[in-house]
Amino acid sequence: MAQVSMKVDGVVYEDHVEPRTLLVHHLREKLGRVGTPIGCDTSNCGACILHVDGESVKSCSVLAVQADGTEITTIQGLADGPELHPVQKAFREHHGLQCGYCTPGMVMAAVDLLKNNPSPTEDEVRHGLEGNLCRCTGYQNIVKAVLSAASEMRGEGPIAGSFQDAPEPAGASA
Repeated sequence: MAQVSMKVDGVVYEDHVEPRTLLVHHLREKLGRVGTPIGCDTSNCGACILHVDGESVKSCSVLAVQADGTEITTIQGLADGPELHPVQKAFREHHGLQCGYCTPGMVMAAVDLLKNNPSPTEDEVRHGLEGNLCRCTGYQNIVKAVLSAASEMRGEGPIAGSFQDAPEPAGASA
């Protein structure tokens, strides 16, 4: 067993882990941070992306002992209390999720993308998220959500076109 210490979502955890334990398993099974799903265990899908010292990492490809001394942000630590991060809000408002399985990794990858490129084009968003697989959405609304979050984070306000902006169906009355 190896001794590790890591700061996860603002809380310092010290624990003993088997050297072969993957970070995603340690977070979920030992620390109860279950917002990060286990997708493929082969680093192909991107569902388990989180931030280690501010950089996107597929947590199924990192051993817990490699994360010793780091600061980790999971999807659960991204929001500021009850206030969702702009990327989280945009995913909700633009239907950037369906089953939700890939969403934590997509959101974390998008946050990292926007940190490095606050004004991405549609092609740059697609390229930035190409390591994340989604089987439900077709990516259109995910890209729209990331572009909207980028606009909001630049102080320009969210991009119109969310379900909240949709016109009322014909014949509907309040």
